[in-house]
Parts: sequence; structure tokens; C-alpha cells
Amino acid sequence: MAFLEFLKLAMFAITRNKLRAFLTMLGIIVGVGAVIAMIGIGEGSKQASLKLIQNMGSNMLFVFPGSGGGRFGPQAIGSADILLDSDVELIKRELSQSSVVTATPQVSTTRPVIYQNYNYVTQIQGTGPEFLQIRAWDMQSGRFFTGAEVRGMAKVCVLGQTVKNNLFPDGEDPVGQTVRIGNLPFQVIGVLDAKGAGMFGDQDDLIVAPYTTVMHKIMGRDKIQRIIVSAQDGMTDVAKAEITALLRQRMKVAPGDDSPFQIRAQDDIVQMQTQQAGILTALLAVAASISLVVGGIGISNIMLVSVTERTREIGIRRALGATQDSILWQFLIEAVVLSLLGGILGIGFAVTAIAILQKFQVPAIIEQWAVVLGLGFSALVGVAAGFLPAVKAAKLDVIDALRYE
Repeated sequence: MAFLEFLKLAMFAITRNKLRAFLTMLGIIVGVGAVIAMIGIGEGSKQASLKLIQNMGSNMLFVFPGSGGGRFGPQAIGSADILLDSDVELIKRELSQSSVVTATPQVSTTRPVIYQNYNYVTQIQGTGPEFLQIRAWDMQSGRFFTGAEVRGMAKVCVLGQTVKNNLFPDGEDPVGQTVRIGNLPFQVIGVLDAKGAGMFGDQDDLIVAPYTTVMHKIMGRDKIQRIIVSAQDGMTDVAKAEITALLRQRMKVAPGDDSPFQIRAQDDIVQMQTQQAGILTALLAVAASISLVVGGIGISNIMLVSVTERTREIGIRRALGATQDSILWQFLIEAVVLSLLGGILGIGFAVTAIAILQKFQVPAIIEQWAVVLGLGFSALVGVAAGFLPAVKAAKLDVIDALRYE
């Protein structure tokens, strides 16, 4: 019997009892839809996380004080004042021709900022003129401070969009205005473009000022807290190794001792996020696939019932010359068609669910490979679920089948 004939018989058997067929497919519909939706949520979350990390800047390295031991003793990241302004110049001078694009010092603190009757608490970030290049950040209006203003500890600042909206809610142009950070007056010379959310919260919720001014006049310290470096494309690992060697030499660290600083690469954060998202996606898909197994059991049960109900039909077909193989293929194809139809409806269910999630700003996407996986898995479930009922149907004795009432 031709494949198309088997297919027609399968469709006839399925449409003969539509409600039962739909209820049988329900487990497959939910299973396939859940697998595709869960993979979509996992992949969407991964892409959103990677976008947030990459939005922070380009090929960044973060140099923090702190080590796990050695002659400097056990220290946590940022717990020791061992980085100097001159370390930044050393890195730029020695490595700008090899692995480093540029570097800048950084200090940060939290302070209330006041403009007229508006008061807002935000992060005050002290850095150098290279900040914009390293963070791949543009100015919306005004300008950024210069190296001369950094050296002169000028009381000038640049506002992030969130700070601007809170201090100037009426739409007034902040450039040229004076705000107070703590008790010190600062002239606003520029406003940064909006960057949106980042790994550590709202990136626009900050004020940027010369690090010398923030360090000495606001924080009352004489050492920088960290160094931010932009590495050449594809040379992050090389830059990390060269910076480590350079700073160890400057600090006179013995060969066997731990470095009194740590370097974290942006790529390391990306890799960690990718691994975590991959594990999460796999767990979600495995949990959702349980519905497919349950759906397969449902198909198997219904097919066994169908074999019993159609025993006499099977006997007549056998009496008219149908072989055991043709009976087996008839019921096996019926189970696969039932499962595939459930899979197709499941895809529609997943697309609808993801569209609804996207309307609520949930990072979910449709992955083509997940659709193919869901459909293929549903076909596999159909084969597995239909095999035993098909074998049972094929092995029925012709005489017993004809006598069955």
C-alpha cells in the first residue's frame, strides 16, 4: 500500500473522532509549545544579557586592587590603595603600540546632588577624558572635560540622562548651570546620551567629573580605586597578560608571590553569562519536554484503544490480503501524523505565547532550531508511542479478529 494511502487512512481515522484526537494531541501541543517557548525565553535572556554587557563599552578590562595572598596578605577586591595615577600613564605609554587602545583612572562614590529645589542622590564617577572612548559613549549636548581640567581639578561635570531628568524635569538645558555635589558647586558642561540598563543597573544614573576633583575634593583620598582599559580587538588576553607583567614589575612583586591586583575582562563576563544562560535554557527545555513524554504516553494509550476498537476492521483488511507490515505501517503512520499535528499546533501555541511575552517586555525570541527540534521530537514521540500499538495490530490473528465483536 502506498504511503499516500496510509496517510489518507490516518487522516480519516483522526477526523472520525475529532474531540478525542484533539485531547490526545493536547499533551504534544503543550509539550512542543513549552519547549520552544522555554528555549526562546532562555536564548532571549542570553542575548539581552550580552547586549547589556557589550553596551558597557568595547573590549574593556578592569584593574582592581586586591589579591588572594602573597606578601601583601589576603585582600578583597578594592580593599587596598595600591593603584596610582601614574600606572595609567605607564600602561598607555608602554602598551599603546601593542595590545592597549587607551586607559583611564576611576573613582566613584555616592552623593546627593542639588539644583535649586531639586535634590537627587546618584553615583559620582571620577574619570579621565578617555572615558567616552572606552565606554563607547556619545555626548547629547555640551562637551566632555579635558585633560587640562583633570590636571587642574576643575569643578566641572557631565550629567547622565537619569540625573538630568530628575534635576531638570521641566526641560531646562542643564549645560552652563551650576549644581551642588555635596557642598561643592560644579558647572554642568555636558549631557551624555542615554545608554539604558547595564549589568549593574541604570547606566544613565551618574554624574561624571574629573577623577582628580572627585578623588581629592569630594572623597578626600589620594589613590585611585581602579583602572579601566580598552584593549585592541582580539587582544584582550594579550593585554591582560601584558598589564599584569607591567604592574607586577612596577610594584616589585616577587615571581612566586600573588599579584596585589586583579584584572577582570569584559569577555570573561560575557563567557560567564553565556554559560549560565546555556545551562538555564537546557534546564527549561528539559522541564518542558516532560510534557512531551506525557503526551506520548497519551498517544500510546489512545492507539492501543484504537487497535481494540478496530480489531474487526484489521481482520477484514487481513482477509482481503493486507500484510502484517501494511497493518503495522498503517497504525504507526497514524500515530506519527497525530503527533506531528500536535507539534504544528504546539508551534502556533509557542509563537502566540512569545508574542504575548514580548508585549510585556520579556526577552523572548523564536529560535528556528528550537522549532525544528520541537517538530522532530514530536515525530520521534509519535514513532515511540505508536510502535507497540502498531505491532499489536499487526500480530492480531485473522480468524480471532473477524470473530471480534
